[in-house]
Amino acid sequence: MNVDPAVADVVSVVARMRGVVGVALGGSRAAGKADRDSDWDLGVYYRGGLDTTPLERFGTVHGPGGWGRIMNGGAWLHHRRTRVDVLFRDVDVVAHWTAAATRGEYEVDGLLGYLAGIPTYTLAAELAVNRQLAGAPPAAVAFPEALAATAGQRWRFGARFTLEQAATRARRGDVTTTLGHLARATVEAAHAVLCDRRQWMINEKGLIERAGLDAVHRRLATVTSSPDGLRACVDAVEGLLVDALTS
Repeated sequence: MNVDPAVADVVSVVARMRGVVGVALGGSRAAGKADRDSDWDLGVYYRGGLDTTPLERFGTVHGPGGWGRIMNGGAWLHHRRTRVDVLFRDVDVVAHWTAAATRGEYEVDGLLGYLAGIPTYTLAAELAVNRQLAGAPPAAVAFPEALAATAGQRWRFGARFTLEQAATRARRGDVTTTLGHLARATVEAAHAVLCDRRQWMINEKGLIERAGLDAVHRRLATVTSSPDGLRACVDAVEGLLVDALTS
């Protein structure tokens, strides 16, 4: 697969790091949805110990575990004016959570940049998007039927609970937490919709639109800050999510 020369530089280095078994292009570039300003996401799959020293020539590197058990670690790099995000993935961890997903099991971790948290099956979702660049990254798997059954209902439960919290905050006139809970409930409902469709999603970017819930954007943009206005907004968003929450 052809990549930017600056990206090829980074790939040639990480592919030779001790412990690496494969390198893949991920994110919007791999999915064919990138624009000219999109960065390049590299999934670096390793087993056992990982020697990140060679990568440090390009910038600051956060070693395995530095970003949590699912996001793991990596680096945000600028090389030859090209943005390259390097994401470390332990193949044994990927295999563990992929196997769990096939049984309909997963967990959700709080993670910076994620409104409703990152589900552990994200590691399997990445495999479905990835494009091999070097070595042998793990192979993709189809969306498991067991996961569609359990995750859809679990995300719906979360969305309903979060809507109840939004209503409580609205009665108190708390603008910030009301809108925060409404936004989270919409993301949770969107997750449920995509699970019903057996569609992988690697992060929350574009999730609401893919689920057909973008009308919520427009409603939240018109909210008034009085308790009555907030309560009306909660009712309106709940109405917009009703199909997603009753499927």
